[in-house]
Amino acid sequence: MTGQEARNARRAVAAMFTANGFAMGAWAPQIPLLLPRHGITEAQLGLLILGLGIGAVGAMLFAGRLIGRFGTVPVLRAFAFLLVPMLPLVVLAPNVVLLALAMAAFGGITGSMDVAMNSNAVEVERRLGRAIMSSSHGFWSLGGFVGGTLGSWLIAHVSAEVQALSTSAAMLATILIALRFLRGEPPHPVTQDAPRARLLPREAGIWLLGVMALFCVVPEGAVLDWAAIYLGQELAASPFAAGLGFAFFSGAMALVRFAGDGIRNRFGAVATLRASGLVGAAGLLIGALAPTAPVAIAGFALAGLGVANMVPILFSAAGNYPGQRAGAAMAAVTMLGYAGILVVPALIGWLAEHVGFRYTYGGLATLLIVVMPLAGRAAMADGRAVPAQTSVAT
Repeated sequence: MTGQEARNARRAVAAMFTANGFAMGAWAPQIPLLLPRHGITEAQLGLLILGLGIGAVGAMLFAGRLIGRFGTVPVLRAFAFLLVPMLPLVVLAPNVVLLALAMAAFGGITGSMDVAMNSNAVEVERRLGRAIMSSSHGFWSLGGFVGGTLGSWLIAHVSAEVQALSTSAAMLATILIALRFLRGEPPHPVTQDAPRARLLPREAGIWLLGVMALFCVVPEGAVLDWAAIYLGQELAASPFAAGLGFAFFSGAMALVRFAGDGIRNRFGAVATLRASGLVGAAGLLIGALAPTAPVAIAGFALAGLGVANMVPILFSAAGNYPGQRAGAAMAAVTMLGYAGILVVPALIGWLAEHVGFRYTYGGLATLLIVVMPLAGRAAMADGRAVPAQTSVAT
């Protein structure tokens, strides 16, 4: 891969992160509308979100196997195209049964694309010889901010259906532009006498990184799926303002993530992870104790500033785990990490119904505090640069 190809590949994978984040950001303001549209309760909505999460997490390990067989680029292409129609299918579902099936498919495709684009970002990091993971996630957050803000406006001024179809059109255009510039490593050949690859890695260190990622992502999932309901029901926010909870959280994450690679290069992964946990916990506590919606939104924005660099550091550590291919370790850590945004929020809905959102968000702050003394486990994230290789998959 030439230097120019590597730079183009960096832009292409950034576009994929943006498209994926745009879809999730547009999904956030649609969530409260499912309650009156289908006549369901918060607990029932939590079960539907659980189905979405199970679909995502269940698909992630198999995505790792697909990457090992075909390489990151073909897998990323396939799941990016499959994601394009999913939001309209969810929004236009005529009944709860089809809604549950559409949400499970939405989760599975989103999760598989996540593994592929994160694994591809690790490969591009190696070719460039510098970190790009934090800024790649910054593009995801930027997509989430635009998708959430624009999506809230379209829902308020036009309709939920137009918002969903517009989201798909924007995603398709982005993917088509980026497609020809994707580059990655070729798949690893499997010989007849090679040991059979395990679906689940046995290294305890990989699973510890996954648990840390889970604790870092749970707050993000809680803001994505429940902030709009919390702001609307408990703090009397308008539908537009309620949609800004995740939008500002995601926008704050984007700002920090674009600077995150430089911060990590200067202070190191371990120190950055510890400081980030402290800031993120403070933001969640402000959101939980806020007397008004604007204060809560500001608290969520501060939480976004703190959480921003935590998951990218842990994903880079997984991608550079000794003795593991990026796809294998990434699939395991991504599976646990994204359970925090796709599965655990279903439990948050149950908790919120019984103890309230304030205690729930306050309790989530402790998860980030737990990560701080474990930050040393992510030191391998700083060993990402390896000599460039000449092989390339397109």
